[in-house]
Amino acid sequence: MNPFNSVRRDLLRVGSLGMAGAALPSITAAAAKDKTPAAAPAILFNVRQYGAIGDGKTLDTDAVNRAIAAAATAGGGTVLFPAGVYLCFSIHLQSYVHLYLDAGATILAAESPKPGETTGYNGGAYDAAEPNTAWDAYQDYGHNHWHNSLLWAEDMHDFSITGPGLIYGKGLSFGAGPGRPPGAQLRGFGPERPAGVPAPTAPPNPARMARGDYPMYQAEQAGVGNKAIALKNCRNVLLRDFSILKGGHFALLLTGVDNLTIDNLTIDTDRDGMDIDCCQNVRVSNCTVNSPWDDGICPKSSYALGYARATRNVTIANCFVTGCYQLGTVLDGTWKKFPAGAHAYGTGRIKCGTESNGGFINITITGCVFEGCQGYAIESVDGALVEDIAITNTTMRDIISPPLFMRLGARLRGPKDTTKVGTFKRILVSNLVCHNAPMRVTSILSGIPGYAIEDVKLSNIYIENLGGATADAAAIKPPEKEDSYPEPSMFGAMPSLGFFLRHMRNVEMSHVELATVAPDARPAFYLEDVDRADFFAITAPRTAGGNFALNGVKDLRIGWSRAAADTVLDSADGKTV
Repeated sequence: MNPFNSVRRDLLRVGSLGMAGAALPSITAAAAKDKTPAAAPAILFNVRQYGAIGDGKTLDTDAVNRAIAAAATAGGGTVLFPAGVYLCFSIHLQSYVHLYLDAGATILAAESPKPGETTGYNGGAYDAAEPNTAWDAYQDYGHNHWHNSLLWAEDMHDFSITGPGLIYGKGLSFGAGPGRPPGAQLRGFGPERPAGVPAPTAPPNPARMARGDYPMYQAEQAGVGNKAIALKNCRNVLLRDFSILKGGHFALLLTGVDNLTIDNLTIDTDRDGMDIDCCQNVRVSNCTVNSPWDDGICPKSSYALGYARATRNVTIANCFVTGCYQLGTVLDGTWKKFPAGAHAYGTGRIKCGTESNGGFINITITGCVFEGCQGYAIESVDGALVEDIAITNTTMRDIISPPLFMRLGARLRGPKDTTKVGTFKRILVSNLVCHNAPMRVTSILSGIPGYAIEDVKLSNIYIENLGGATADAAAIKPPEKEDSYPEPSMFGAMPSLGFFLRHMRNVEMSHVELATVAPDARPAFYLEDVDRADFFAITAPRTAGGNFALNGVKDLRIGWSRAAADTVLDSADGKTV
């Protein structure tokens, strides 16, 4: 029986049964054999009937897995979690099995083993991380393993998790693990730092990590769980309506998952919200993600599957991402922002990357809201093809990095014989407003020498930032950093107040307005090694030195703009207009 054909009937039956104490209807052997739609009842598997207690103290892992196995053996069905708190280690998702989290139901992640120990709460442990040593070098540790999770599936299909309940990853590790870029370990510090462990001013020493001096960074030892939900090589998957609190390193790690729908989730977490890696035919909609210490919604295309696979045909629509709210306060509705000066990274953005071996192809992002986080980032630094991206109808407020960061680089973390610099072309961004942004770094669109970002169109955009830079900043020459980890801050201070465009071909901007809170002496636009650039109806504060700094620019047109006089140039180098 395929539960997707009977989910509606199942949920209606759940409503008629009430909560945990309700009895399930008996199913006769004759009815079970009769597969006709009129005679076959919807089959529910209540985890309490398989021994789950739901008191938040007794381990319910075995009971939950028994219920799932029974549903799978029956050919499919709905596994019901009535109201209660189900304390669990690893739960094994299976094909044709639908998990329904009723109102008041919580799946609670049991405490992982502490550093140097082999078991966690009550002698239990999460499934061990499966070997993936052949590909470990090509992405961060967390991207290489799926079994060490609260809920996981590999090579499964036609399954779902829905309902208004909660997945609480309280016992999951959010430690960085090996392979993080320099300095990035600091992002892993969430609000639940153990008593007596100070916030470091530099990345922890690996030897001290091994001794357990930094338990939040425990090196993914056997028995430790670090993801709320992890799926590998699955298809036909639905995740809808539930919430995740404190999801570990990844609330959702989805690798090689095709025909994937993620709808109406609320994720309030201490690292990544959702990583959509090497996935195809994906719909993400109506989600809220608060992730102050890492990215919110993050398409990736790593080498974790052992080959370069593009993330393709993806729609992200009507989502809210943020990094400025204290952990748990989005879920409980109090919406408490971090106090001034508190340790919060504020990442929380939508980013394509950093792992970028296969590519990002045919991606649409629309109707999204950013608050107190970083802006969009689209990156190809490991050989990815970034092609056919459309971003529309975005509002941003209080963001801490530029609204747009596009980077074609040459980190090339992949097999040396096949990993070459990728491509970056046909990118459209329209209808974007960015207000009250406390940042001085300009939007950056940068390729590297010999590899240009191509065919970019930006239209109907309003950006306001702090401003306040002096005329000396206009003389800054940002380094190339071709093989560096890509972040908006990677180049340091920038010589423009609005856009830094370098190594680009065929760029067009129309109806773009730039504003600053404080006067800024830098030009609005800095162009270097740009071939064919059109600017139409551009508004920016006039500066004494001009608004377009041109270095190695060919085929430039500026028209009908308040930022500069109408200009047509075949070439320009060392010139400002």
